[in-house]
Amino acid sequence: MLIQILLIVSVVALLFLFLRHHGKSKTAAGVKIGFSVFMLFGVLAVLLPGEVTAVANFLGVGRGTDLLLYGMIVAFGFATINTFLRFKELELRYAKLVRAVAIQNSKAPNEEVKPTDTSVV
Repeated sequence: MLIQILLIVSVVALLFLFLRHHGKSKTAAGVKIGFSVFMLFGVLAVLLPGEVTAVANFLGVGRGTDLLLYGMIVAFGFATINTFLRFKELELRYAKLVRAVAIQNSKAPNEEVKPTDTSVV
């Protein structure tokens, strides 16, 4: 019973933190909905483990814990790809910013440089 309370409080806290920072990150609404549904499924799995096993059996998986593991593998893959794509986007933005700053701070080449006389007499 205590573990169920701790797990549910943890899931609700994660969901709250994720949804609270909506103004600071440009997370798509679909990602937020998907994360919320995933967290809701986690709460249901804690409260009704027998039902998760029934869903797993319906889907052709032996145990509910295996179904949860498979779901976590998919979620981890999604999070990894999402993070990779965000880093690539930031990398491109930084490159554009560096180019713009370099162009803005560039100096015009000096006017004609006079060669020095190095002839030997």
